[in-house]
Amino acid sequence: MSTGTFTPTVTGTMTYALADSWTMTRRELARWARQPIAVVVNLVFPVMMLLMFGYLVGGGRGVSGDYVDYLIPGMLALTMAFGLEGTMVAVTRDLDKGVVDRFRSLPMTNGAVLVGRSAADMLQSALGLAVLIAVGYTLGWRAHGGPGAFLGAVGLLLLLRFAMLWIGIFLALVAGKPELVQAVQILVWPVGFLSNAFATPQAMPGWLGTVVQWNPMSQTATAVRDLFGGPGGESGHVWAAIAWPLALLAVFSPLAVGRFARLSR
Repeated sequence: MSTGTFTPTVTGTMTYALADSWTMTRRELARWARQPIAVVVNLVFPVMMLLMFGYLVGGGRGVSGDYVDYLIPGMLALTMAFGLEGTMVAVTRDLDKGVVDRFRSLPMTNGAVLVGRSAADMLQSALGLAVLIAVGYTLGWRAHGGPGAFLGAVGLLLLLRFAMLWIGIFLALVAGKPELVQAVQILVWPVGFLSNAFATPQAMPGWLGTVVQWNPMSQTATAVRDLFGGPGGESGHVWAAIAWPLALLAVFSPLAVGRFARLSR
């Protein structure tokens, strides 16, 4: 008899959790309609970065082949690792205005606010990724690995983004106030800049190249380059590009949910 009553309880709990998370997701999506300029800026900024590094700043130290073919996968990975400020500001603004306290007073699943925030940001990240890929095709870049490899590369990029979002949410909960976001988000910068987004590790000093090679974003960029069939790709990095984000999620998502649960205690 105990088995018969256990499954509906678990199913009901999951249903309520999904419903609460979807409600919070729709709340975040409604902000897009009220702040279209911010959405456009978030979409355009990575494109400006791509054009700047591709045609103004240059680079490509140690890159064999067309630099654009090397740069665009790196920029896709960089875009997935960066741009967390909007997420962090939104979380801290809700904390600062007492919105989160009001949500916590409702019969809502613990963590649904955070899941809704991350889900909405993932939709925006997917849209930004599509825009940047379209710009890359306009510039002459092509993916040569086939449809399956292309979808696999996109999946790795979104997985990295999902992990970075939870890091950003946790840091926002630690910061607590919007004015502290800029100071806290500096902790994320080394992930993007100490990477192989713009140059190969082989062209760097030995110690720096080692750090860059172990960077989670570099692992994703290298795996994506391999799946796209471009220069700088190395087989065998796909598993590392999966393992790193999953490890980050295993650490930071429980930390974020636990921190959120203790806010009003």
